[in-house]
Amino acid sequence: MGPGLPLTPVVRVYDHVLLDLDGCVWLGDEALPGAADAVAALREAGKSIVFLTNDVRHSPEAFVRKLWRLGFQASLDEVVSVGAALQFRLAARNGHGTAYVVGSQALVDHVADAGLRIVNRTSLAARADVVVVGGHDELVFEELKLATQAVLHGAELIGATRDASFPMPDGLWPGTGAVLAAIETATGRRAASTIGKPEPPMYEAARDRVGAGRTLAIGDRVDADVEGARRAGIDSALVLTGATSRSQAGAADPPPTHVADSLAALVLGLWPRS
Repeated sequence: MGPGLPLTPVVRVYDHVLLDLDGCVWLGDEALPGAADAVAALREAGKSIVFLTNDVRHSPEAFVRKLWRLGFQASLDEVVSVGAALQFRLAARNGHGTAYVVGSQALVDHVADAGLRIVNRTSLAARADVVVVGGHDELVFEELKLATQAVLHGAELIGATRDASFPMPDGLWPGTGAVLAAIETATGRRAASTIGKPEPPMYEAARDRVGAGRTLAIGDRVDADVEGARRAGIDSALVLTGATSRSQAGAADPPPTHVADSLAALVLGLWPRS
């Protein structure tokens, strides 16, 4: 497949496209078949693109590097990550307070950049003012324990997302929602807020970057991508290369505006060869 491919009538009517990453653009460390061609075709057609991701493991800069490495053009201004949205929300605290972070170094950096003092690996961890939770690959029991103790001592509990899982080449992996549920169960307290899709802050940030026009949100999850688009008042497209099966897509209520086998099928009208 080469440049100059026409867009399907489904996609042609939109001015802006919000693209999920895991399960939509890539799976693990591999681009999904035809996804790079689909994104290139959107750009050639003059569509604005924002990569909107609930992945809390990496920084926006890391997402841009990965996109380029896998064959996608991307700029930092085109990436809206849940970590960046969380940083914006926490910055409203005017830099006051301490935070214990369950999550990757990228998430810790976002919380620190919001002005909170990180108390991980200190004697103050169980007395933090805020507990921020994001799933990560090196999660250990000690993190759950300290987060639980801090919340029981009165810390505000904030979850990056409620995604129960995310797709990887060998199947679904537990997501931030699973980690957050463990802490909520241990403390008997529900998080005061969550930040990522389907919550409004992610879509507000994306709309601020693309401006006025008809927008389509594309992703692989009914509970995050489709529901988030519904709450934002925009159309949604569900692709079946990630966390959702065709039967689950058919049972969604309300249903997504569009359903396609892949991003390539949605944008270019074909199922690409691997």
